[in-house]
Amino acid sequence: MEDDALTYCKNCESEIVKNYCQECGQKASVNQVTFKETIDDFIESVFSINAPLFKTLKYLIVNPGALFNNFLLGKRKRYYKPVAFFVLTTIIYLLIRSLIGFDPLMDTSVSVNSDDEMMVLARENMLMNSNNFLFLFVFSLSVFLKLFFYKTYALAEFVVVSFYIVGIYTLLITINLFFIQFVNAEFQAIAFIFMAVYFIYAMITFLKIPKILIVIKATILFFLATAVYQILAFLISYLIVFIKN
Repeated sequence: MEDDALTYCKNCESEIVKNYCQECGQKASVNQVTFKETIDDFIESVFSINAPLFKTLKYLIVNPGALFNNFLLGKRKRYYKPVAFFVLTTIIYLLIRSLIGFDPLMDTSVSVNSDDEMMVLARENMLMNSNNFLFLFVFSLSVFLKLFFYKTYALAEFVVVSFYIVGIYTLLITINLFFIQFVNAEFQAIAFIFMAVYFIYAMITFLKIPKILIVIKATILFFLATAVYQILAFLISYLIVFIKN
């Protein structure tokens, strides 16, 4: 008699024909959880050449529009999930910032020209905790995408797209940390410029409307969304400082 453990999926109890369940995709050979299994799964899902993360990164760089459209059409298992990608890039940013000893307050050339101590403290809080405010960029970007391209996709779909885009923005900021830390602090604006160009390119590959219209709308949209994101981050920082003091 054939072993039930090898015949039926332990996750959904569907019959297994090969090495993976045809219904839910779980492995046929699932035993007691071990540290080795957990580490192997992590390596397979993140660092494998064919892993969703590397495939997702490739598409986000080469043809982001194809990834967005495929994901929204339901082809989701082949890609790294948008929120998970956003969280992962944020963690990478924090790790790199800590490893190289980057100080967000090192650039004094952009200090607030104000005698109001609360304003200065709010700015410092915003810079020190910039990773905590990135979700605001996702929010502002998705709202403006809906406002500027309201006929194309629903707000929830633009939120998914925004998580991927802000994830790329976080990676660009992370790479830029090395230039700011070891080359010149004046490189601080480079990540923003690259992100603006990337965003326009991503929209061109994503939306099926005249390119010139996309370029104009995407340019205005990106700068408005960035401004709103920074204003909201500063206001929240100000509120936090106000409550603490």
